Amino acid sequence: MSFLWFVSSLSLVCGTFPLGFGKNISSRPSVVNIGAILSYNSTIGKVATIAIEEAVKDVNADPSILPGTNLWLQTQNSNCSGFLGMVEVLQLMENETVAIIGPQSSVVAHISSQVATEFQVPLVSFSATDPTLSALQFPFFVRAAQSDLFQMTAIAEIVEFYKWKEVIAIYVDDDYGWNGIATLGDKLAERRCKITYKVGISPDSVDNRAQVMDQLVKVALMESRVMILHVNPKLGTLVFSVAKYLQMMGNGYVWIATDWLTSLLDSVVPLPFEKMESMQGVISLRQHTAESDKKRAFLSRWNKLTGGSLGLNTYGLYAYDSVWMVAHAIDKFFSQGGVVTHSNDSKLHFSESGDLHLEAMTIFDGGNRLLNNILESDFVGLTGAIKFDLDRSLIHPAYDIINVIGTGSRRVGYWSNYSGLSIDAPEILYSKPPNRSHANQKLYEVIWPGNTIEKPRGWVFPNNGKLLKIGVPLRVSYKEFVSKIKGTENFQGFCIDVFTAAVNLLPYAVPHEFIAFGDGHHNPNYTDLVYGITTGKFDAVVGDIAIVTSRTRLVDFTLPYTASGLVVVAPFKKRNTGAWAFLHPFSPAMWMVTASFFFFIGIVVWILEHRTNDEFRGPPKRQCITILWFSFSTLFFAHKENTISTLGRLVLIIWLFVVLIVNSSYTASLTSILTVQQLYFPITGIETLREGDEPIGFQVGSFAERYLREELNISKSRLIPLGSPEEYAKALELGPDKEGGVAAIVDELLYVESFLSRQCSFRVVGQEFTKSGWGFAFPRDSPLAVDLSTAILQLSENGDLQRIHDKWLVKSACTMENAELESDRLQLKSFWGLFLICGIVCFIALAIYCFQIIRQLYHTEPEEPDLSSNSGSHSNRLRRIISLLDEKKESSKRGSKRRKVEKSSENDKNNDHLGVDP
Repeated sequence: MSFLWFVSSLSLVCGTFPLGFGKNISSRPSVVNIGAILSYNSTIGKVATIAIEEAVKDVNADPSILPGTNLWLQTQNSNCSGFLGMVEVLQLMENETVAIIGPQSSVVAHISSQVATEFQVPLVSFSATDPTLSALQFPFFVRAAQSDLFQMTAIAEIVEFYKWKEVIAIYVDDDYGWNGIATLGDKLAERRCKITYKVGISPDSVDNRAQVMDQLVKVALMESRVMILHVNPKLGTLVFSVAKYLQMMGNGYVWIATDWLTSLLDSVVPLPFEKMESMQGVISLRQHTAESDKKRAFLSRWNKLTGGSLGLNTYGLYAYDSVWMVAHAIDKFFSQGGVVTHSNDSKLHFSESGDLHLEAMTIFDGGNRLLNNILESDFVGLTGAIKFDLDRSLIHPAYDIINVIGTGSRRVGYWSNYSGLSIDAPEILYSKPPNRSHANQKLYEVIWPGNTIEKPRGWVFPNNGKLLKIGVPLRVSYKEFVSKIKGTENFQGFCIDVFTAAVNLLPYAVPHEFIAFGDGHHNPNYTDLVYGITTGKFDAVVGDIAIVTSRTRLVDFTLPYTASGLVVVAPFKKRNTGAWAFLHPFSPAMWMVTASFFFFIGIVVWILEHRTNDEFRGPPKRQCITILWFSFSTLFFAHKENTISTLGRLVLIIWLFVVLIVNSSYTASLTSILTVQQLYFPITGIETLREGDEPIGFQVGSFAERYLREELNISKSRLIPLGSPEEYAKALELGPDKEGGVAAIVDELLYVESFLSRQCSFRVVGQEFTKSGWGFAFPRDSPLAVDLSTAILQLSENGDLQRIHDKWLVKSACTMENAELESDRLQLKSFWGLFLICGIVCFIALAIYCFQIIRQLYHTEPEEPDLSSNSGSHSNRLRRIISLLDEKKESSKRGSKRRKVEKSSENDKNNDHLGVDP
């Protein structure tokens, strides 16, 4: 001890003299004091002690760093005790220590960091991973390893990768455990997962197996089967041993251990068979360190040093690098002209300090500069690149994902903060753009507890004797959907049968009980019923629950087991046909176009037939009458005028086809109007209601009220609550003009169909203006909702869902009786194709006819040409065109007969001239 004090005094004396700037060996102290706070008997402490000592030897033996100066290391054993750790830090302060490696424990680090901040001595911890050890609160604390913030992020992404939603956290009951699990809860919440149950185990329970067993028995009764184990190695092996005894390491269970397990596996080689057997199928994480020649050389040196009795874990590598980090910082400190000096702390000067000798502890004057040098570290160590980011965390945080199997372990992938889960090493991914897409997240196959590669479902129905509390609406109307059986606590109805059938398809039992919601006198408010899940009053809600946006923000729904949307129900009036019923089949536009085509076809046929057909010739008055008569007589196919020209016949054939179609359609529509009962609705749909000011009825408890008020902005004063089909009918019969009456009712389609099956005086008007469905409600992220959705799909595919529907909701004949609604008028859009074809044929025929006239005009010489002037020429040409259009042209038959007569006459003349007797 006297030697130690001598060396410390020597270092103090050497440090009091100015050293100047530059690397002048003679100006540096020969010894610099550093400390280390470890837990000698722990798994990490055993490895770290050797690694730190070897690092100090390597630094002192390396002439390129701290030339002429040696590091003097003083280690202290805190035994993971916060109080002892604080005392040891104070003891190191007495020796004018400039930096401390450690503390090893997060619990000790919380207290020691406050002391280090007071004396401005940097703490460089290689294993205190508590994420709450922040630079803001503890400015002189430097974490030379990865924070548990990243480890918990990795675990959360593993949980999300396997699509588990709920986990149970088992942790050591101290700062390290609390803060780690709190961070895990935050990271799970970001991914819509959660911790459903937390079990804190006292650090002193390593010798109390019964206490651990009591805690795990409670865990076994829980729903989730995904266990997150965040403890120390001694407590962790005890938990696995008890879990194995309780058969919690078999099929269906998932165990994810933090990096304490890999530290144990790497350090204790080989691990006893009993311990290995108790942790088969467990997933664990290991802080990733890049492979390098330097790392392999040190590992070989380690094996020679320990003789294989103690393995090298990741924390040992970080401990080794921490010493080099401090050495580089001190070397830079001296190069900057720094001097190792200490000054008294005025806060520690008491009039009566007793035997504590607090005045012996001094503040390191160069602490801030040394701290900055540490944070500016940039070198390659055994763990890879040593460099800090702006948050004072080591760059490139990454973890190996390890699967314990057999007598050892296998790596199934990696996690990095750069690209998430991957089967490629992070060093490979750093050279590529970051990709966190779902398709890029990959892991190798895991062998789970129970020696199976099938991914566990992650949950079971809790075996804690509790029944699932299912809220059911206590309806007073439409009891075919949900109704309570008199004298019992059971329910029946369409919704209940669907739920029961779906539960029967699940591969596990779901013990449950139905709890009525409502007073039995009025239909309950369904939003309040669903809200009961969020308050814990119900574990689920079953019934005719519409899936609407406001409710999906509170709970999760299964897939809809039936479709249902809002519709409008209104009374109807019988409409008499009247004296002008014959005009009703066609719309006004249809009448106008049809009449126009009659005139148009008459004119076209007259043009095409006028030169060749005597029936289309004569005085103008007669020709006009012929056009009108011919066009309208085609309606009845009674036209007596024959068409001679080919073009005229072509046009007539097409027109008669159009007339046939139009005539048949008119006849059918008029027949329907005169023979089928016509219904007239004052309300034609939701838009009519929205624009008017008539009262509107809605079902008590339905979401229709909120929709009408909030979505359609209909005044609340117009909304009339109605509680039963009888009230529906009475309100509709009274009408909007009487008190208590309504113009229409807005309700869900399934209720309306049931109502109309018994009331034939009302009808659905307009279209269904919302699309939704009914489902069963569960808490957010409930796995039971997912399984029931699959079961509902099976019911739909095998036809059971339809059979249940038909059992409870078969329509009566009333819904089909007198169901014919007012026939729509025949619109022009139904016939425009026919009219288009007919028009095109007419224009083609006219074009051909005009071409023939023009051709004849140019090939026929005028009998009396008059070329006196241009104006006379144009006038003559116009008269010639009019003359050709009006000129009588003989038909082909008459022309043939005339040529035969002329030829016979010519032959007779020739015979007379030759004196031959014909």
